[in-house]
Amino acid sequence: MLELYLVRHGQTEASRDGRFCGALDPPLTDVGLRMAELLGSAYADKNLVGLYSSPSRRARDTIAPLAARLGIEPVVDVRLAEISYGEFEGLTPVEARARAPEAFAYWQADSAGRAPPGGETAFQVAARAALAVERVKREHPDGRVLIVSHKATTRILICALLGLDVRLFRERIALPVAAVTRFAIGPRGAMLTRLGDDSHLPAELRELEGT
Repeated sequence: MLELYLVRHGQTEASRDGRFCGALDPPLTDVGLRMAELLGSAYADKNLVGLYSSPSRRARDTIAPLAARLGIEPVVDVRLAEISYGEFEGLTPVEARARAPEAFAYWQADSAGRAPPGGETAFQVAARAALAVERVKREHPDGRVLIVSHKATTRILICALLGLDVRLFRERIALPVAAVTRFAIGPRGAMLTRLGDDSHLPAELRELEGT
């Protein structure tokens, strides 16, 4: 059986301020770097056999302390990148609505099946991210593997692994920064064993405002 840990990266200024951030690549804040260190401390003794990461700096910097502790070089897979928000990149929802009210309303009416101008749909993300998970399953049919990715991409993957309608990824699944979701994957499919676990962070970090 494969035990799969899906991790959202640590805090960035964009996540803290609630800004759309897909193709943009802001660094971790000082808080985010602390989250990465705490993740490394908490998961260094899990007997992990593989590490995978989105190519974004914020994901690679989140997995770096754990990788250093384990002596494992993370595999960077572009298919684990965050959903692209196109013309809405860097904006808050309020700013995006004010700048392009018709396009924003069209997207919000079906934010999984429709894309922001120049962006991606959730279905496109599901297709590419699922292939990244299939790669992990081929390379590690058993053991424990940890993946660092992003908020939307991870929520979409959770839906896909559970056979849920991907359209529900925003409305049904919460995922704090640096949180860990765990699946046990065997012959009968994927079983969710932990969702959005941030118990490796102290209370003052878990209770911060923002996403």
